[in-house]
Amino acid sequence: MKKLLFLMTLISSLVIHAQDTGSIEGTITETSGMPLAGAAVYIKTLDKGGVTDFDGNFTIENVTEGTYTVSISYIGFQTQEQSVSVTSGSVTKLQVQLSESNSVLDEVIITAGKKPQKITDVPATVNVITAREIEEFPSFNIGELAARQKGVDFVRSGVLGTGINIRGFNSAFNSKNLQVTDDRLSTLIATGLPMGSFSTVSKDDISRVEILLGPNGTLYGPNAHNGLVSTITKNPRQSEGTTFAVGAGNQNVLTARLRHAQVINDKFAYKVHFERSQGTEFNYVDSVYVGTTAYKELDLDRDFDSQKYGASLFYKPTKSSELSGYYGHSNSNNIAVTNAGRNQIKDWSIDVAQLKFVSKHFFANTYYTWSNTDDTYAMNQRTQNYVSFINNGFSEEEALERSFTEQWLQTGPNQGDGIALQRGAVFKDASRRFNAEAQYNNNWNQFYVTLGAQYQLDMADSKGTYLLDEGGIDLDQTGVYTQLEYKLEDSGWGFLLGGRIDNHELYGSNFIPKAAITKKVKNGTFRVTYGKGIAVPSILNLKGNLFGGLVLGNGEGFTLTDGTKIEKLDVENINSYEIGFKGQLSEKLFIDTNAYYNQSDNFISPLRNIADAANGNNVTHIGDQPIGDVVEGSDGSFILTYLNFGHVDTYGLDVGLNYYFTDSFRTSLNYSYFGRDLDKDDLDNDGNLDGQVLESELPINTPNHKFSVGVHYNKGKFYGALYGRFVEKYDFFSGINVAAETQDQDGDGVNEIVEDAQVGRTWNYGQLGGFSVDANAGYNFNDRLSLGLNITNLFNAKNREFVASPIVETLVSFELKYKINFFNKSTSTIN
Repeated sequence: MKKLLFLMTLISSLVIHAQDTGSIEGTITETSGMPLAGAAVYIKTLDKGGVTDFDGNFTIENVTEGTYTVSISYIGFQTQEQSVSVTSGSVTKLQVQLSESNSVLDEVIITAGKKPQKITDVPATVNVITAREIEEFPSFNIGELAARQKGVDFVRSGVLGTGINIRGFNSAFNSKNLQVTDDRLSTLIATGLPMGSFSTVSKDDISRVEILLGPNGTLYGPNAHNGLVSTITKNPRQSEGTTFAVGAGNQNVLTARLRHAQVINDKFAYKVHFERSQGTEFNYVDSVYVGTTAYKELDLDRDFDSQKYGASLFYKPTKSSELSGYYGHSNSNNIAVTNAGRNQIKDWSIDVAQLKFVSKHFFANTYYTWSNTDDTYAMNQRTQNYVSFINNGFSEEEALERSFTEQWLQTGPNQGDGIALQRGAVFKDASRRFNAEAQYNNNWNQFYVTLGAQYQLDMADSKGTYLLDEGGIDLDQTGVYTQLEYKLEDSGWGFLLGGRIDNHELYGSNFIPKAAITKKVKNGTFRVTYGKGIAVPSILNLKGNLFGGLVLGNGEGFTLTDGTKIEKLDVENINSYEIGFKGQLSEKLFIDTNAYYNQSDNFISPLRNIADAANGNNVTHIGDQPIGDVVEGSDGSFILTYLNFGHVDTYGLDVGLNYYFTDSFRTSLNYSYFGRDLDKDDLDNDGNLDGQVLESELPINTPNHKFSVGVHYNKGKFYGALYGRFVEKYDFFSGINVAAETQDQDGDGVNEIVEDAQVGRTWNYGQLGGFSVDANAGYNFNDRLSLGLNITNLFNAKNREFVASPIVETLVSFELKYKINFFNKSTSTIN
């Protein structure tokens, strides 16, 4: 009897409870009617919510009777809040349309914390290149959009070549800004350089690009040192349809693209993309010096082209989880700038395969990357090789053939007396990389936790051409990280503490901490942050063997004739302190500003000659091995390698302002200042070991002042932007490359650097920088057809933006785009 009474009481309690609760159901779409899968619907006071399915539908059950504020957010769209009344025993319907974010404060980003966050909640400076900006930029090279971001050093080496740097220490071989695409590293395996134009992703498949300023090593690992660039592609469930695009411009530029995305059913969706671009670089020839005589680069091919394609399949095991697989391929031919001259890239291909699982609290990711080239070569070295044979009486045919692998050294008085040195100019690559990551995140009321682990195995293989890699080079590293956040919503305070232990096969364990305090005020958020970043030497830094041993990696250290020991490379590190504010100064004026102070140690230097043959002080050993055993025929009289050196404090300020005259017309203003404090009495800062500390030895290569202003218009069928950019003239030193004003570096009364003259092994055209204006405009004839025009360097300013590169002249491009959307239903909006 007691059991029966207990059962009846339990049932009665459940019924009464059910009568006191109701549920909320609804649909979330964008303004066109396209459903938004993965949108977050959240009731803050109950800490209860859900995620929309592929149709944009959601259900929140067991909601206690009452009136609540429901928040709806999705990456790239304005967050909306709706007041909803729930009645016991009934279902409340909610249908909401989200608009693309026009305000910098409405943005939701994902990169900073590896989860969706409103941009004002992120304790970091973040620039966002939105889907709309990409859509309305009628050029095949969206890298140009990085020039419009605050705190970013944008450089251009020609029609195709664009690159960015953040907060100093740039070079022609800059690997300190980590680049990722859809949670996979977008960097070359042996060098660690950003893939750039080698990327397998097509323009029309890019949803957004998020650029984080400053170290982000805690969540992303080594080499998120100065900053992080994250590219996020479109999910087919929010971008169903077909896009055809063709473009053309001066410099013989032609481009054609195709993207197709389709939802098959509530479980499966897919997308495919293809792109081909081609053109001709500006008419520029870099000087190759043999002694004091300059020669043109041999067999210079200024034509460039790239092909890329890829496909993704998406599967939803449950409403709130998704499994996706991706394969992408690219093949490129172009010219690339390096520290030792320019490379002729020949059929360099990248392949990547990825499998990723995402759910509300769990994330798992694994991918494999292939890199292949057999015919890429260094133009500088090949030209020197060719000249050595021609000057010693060899035929044109033989000189051309042998220039890929050998250099002739004359040893006697007669022409033809001599020996052939192995001075290979060819770069082959058959490198591979495997990555895996798992992450768990959750929150309990005001406490949020993220836990994760990453593994990376680099398998470098240059086929013996540019690495000391007989049998290949395998290096692995593992990282374990956690990030804890505590948010006091009522008072607006937020606290973040994170840490990562990264274990490298060669460098053991490194601890990478992170901390932040944020305070929300009525119209914005203040923040104070600390972060550490590390730059691990690349495989090229450690095991390089270029041009017959003239350039060697420093993975084991060196010994000189007099017994001097050159220590092997260690990890470079930076400690960064930052304060900032992101918010609203008035109804129409928004600001995002920061000030930072960095302490950098143990720089990985540009290439330095460590031998002193004039005084008989040659390199005798690499590690414990005689140099002749490692590099056949080398006498150690001239060895270029990488060193750790020095300490420098850098500091700066970034200010970004956006003023909205109307919803369709705004202006933006960006300003950045960068300064440094170099102790010239500290011989640890003597990068070339000559007993003097010179500014040119420290690879700062960053202007003190940058300023830009833009106007943006989008209304009805017309859109357009006008953008002016000023970069203060600045010196740039990188390996053999010099772009600097005339100067006496060591105070001896002699100008070691002379503008418009030969300096070392290059011609110095003078400082980089200047002022230029870009413009773009377009017209949407209807929902399907649009035509756009882009003009880079509108007034043809004669600026040189990078070393070993031409003056960037006016570039004009047109783009015609045709879209077929598969989904076009209307959905009412609750206001």
